[in-house]
Amino acid sequence: MKPIRLISGFLTVGMWTMLSRILGFARDILIAGFLGAGPVAEAFLVAFSLPNMFRRFFAEGAFNTAFIPLFSKKLETGDEPEQFARDAFSGLATLLIGFSLLAQLFMPFLVLAMASGFAGDERFDLAVTFGRIAFGYILFISLAALLSGVLNAAGRFAAAAAAPVLLNVILIMTLALAESGVLEGVVTIGALAALNIDGVHHGTMLVWGTLFAGIAQMVLVWIAAKRAGFHISPTWPRLTPDLKRLAVIAAPAMLAGGVVQINLLVGRQVASFFDGAIAWLSYADRLYQLPLGVVGIAVGVVLLPDLSRRLAAQDDDGARHALNRAGEVSLALTIPSAVALIVIPLPLVSVLFERGAFGPDDSAATALAVAIYGAGLPAFVLQKVLQPLYFAREDTRTPFRFAVVSMVVNAVVAVGGALVLGYIGAALGTTVAAWGMVALLSRGTASMGEVAQFDDRFHRRIWRITGAACGMGVVLLFAGWLLAPWLYAPTIRYVALAALVGIGIFSYFGIGHAIGAFRLAEFKQAMRRGG
Repeated sequence: MKPIRLISGFLTVGMWTMLSRILGFARDILIAGFLGAGPVAEAFLVAFSLPNMFRRFFAEGAFNTAFIPLFSKKLETGDEPEQFARDAFSGLATLLIGFSLLAQLFMPFLVLAMASGFAGDERFDLAVTFGRIAFGYILFISLAALLSGVLNAAGRFAAAAAAPVLLNVILIMTLALAESGVLEGVVTIGALAALNIDGVHHGTMLVWGTLFAGIAQMVLVWIAAKRAGFHISPTWPRLTPDLKRLAVIAAPAMLAGGVVQINLLVGRQVASFFDGAIAWLSYADRLYQLPLGVVGIAVGVVLLPDLSRRLAAQDDDGARHALNRAGEVSLALTIPSAVALIVIPLPLVSVLFERGAFGPDDSAATALAVAIYGAGLPAFVLQKVLQPLYFAREDTRTPFRFAVVSMVVNAVVAVGGALVLGYIGAALGTTVAAWGMVALLSRGTASMGEVAQFDDRFHRRIWRITGAACGMGVVLLFAGWLLAPWLYAPTIRYVALAALVGIGIFSYFGIGHAIGAFRLAEFKQAMRRGG
């Protein structure tokens, strides 16, 4: 796989992820407008996070971390990759069906584990019922993640990257149906129908929409895999030597995934004791997930199979080049995003979310979390760059040990910070732990030789990229002050925010080009070839 294919993959995944994140914004804007930060919004966000948490634990985290390197090497050597994928698909499906049935039984305990602050109030019953409906999503989205891994390893990125768009399209359509009153009294069933809480119908429609979206995503990537020549259908599960090896590699990754989810649980537990905090942190998370998704996820998705195949072919020079260019491109796009989130969080939150049930106080609380998450954004992306160095070598134990240290740091900072700073301690813990994880991952690459080292070009450019981003931050502060009367006006604020973002983009690329942080021709060339 040539370097230009790597850049092409970044662009493909990045553009589809950008569309998904934009639609995700539209979805969350509608949820904020209809439900605000009230009990139904918080119950839905907890219920929605349950299958997504375990999905990262089983599929996109542990399972694919182990599956993609093994499958990539089988593709490189021609060692029956399709049969291996078919066995993995059947094994994962069997595991998830059993786990989903258990989750239905233990849903009240899962909700308490996520948000014990819900105990004794209306949010608890809402979250339990919503969680039971939404949890089936994990089966379909995890199988979709495995099929996406097959496509990514084969260099087919478009369908897998486009699948998340379906979720947001379906949830937006679901909200539109809910607002029209269609199916009211039919979808809202059981004890929920008797609750006199605004927005219950909208929340119920959303969880059913989540389940349907999981089915749609799985079907999309299954069809794409079939068209790519991979006929993967469920068979009777069997424990082959390859699956045993997959399980051995995946086990530490699953434990590491569990540690990551404990970090999320700590944050939600802290937030659940402050009214509205779960919603504030969720909306803040949506903002910093936009650049993280477009850049970090794109790098992680493309870099892991690329490194795996290069290392299998003993192409160390190519692997080092891929690592360096991935790091350079990702930080060139991430550092300015982080600066923007830190210096103009309130205009971003106010324009995007403040309407209906979401008021100025909610905007101020969410903006503070956005700024803190922004400080950790480069760390989240660097993790996506560094972790494939371990996973491509089938080393999942070392990242697990690092994740345990990160978990302890997160818990100490989040809980201790909550005692002094309130809900914002959860965001602070996430950011501090992310930088700690990067320090450990970077230190751990020392034994990997030159293939894991950043080259002179990377070191030369990274400081100039940082300087250009800081210059952009100064420009944004001044422009935000000038545009303030329009940024908070009811109608023109959208145009004012677009102008502010445009000023930031032009100033960053202008300063960066002038001081040699990058060459604009490189971006243009990559986009032409990527297309």
